[in-house]
Amino acid sequence: MYLRPIINGAGNFYVEDQSRTRLRSDIVIDYRSRQYVIECKIWRGETYNQRGESQLGDYLDAYGVKKGYLLSFNFNKKKETSIRELVCDDKIILEVVV
Repeated sequence: MYLRPIINGAGNFYVEDQSRTRLRSDIVIDYRSRQYVIECKIWRGETYNQRGESQLGDYLDAYGVKKGYLLSFNFNKKKETSIRELVCDDKIILEVVV
């Protein structure tokens, strides 16, 4: 619902798209000849988060993209929001915790 006005006819997006390798990602946006892969997770600790980073890396390989986005939703009362950029092999992951 929030993406449609932003894309506004200049692209398309897929929710829970299935890639050629049968991996499932959360959101893939095609916008002005670029592809953005976004993995959404609920924050369940650092170990679970690292698995999400690895999973996103696999999705990036499947789509042939070098940069991806990991969006984590933290519902803890004492949560810490953050934005950080990770470099994993030849890929860049922008991780946002809200």
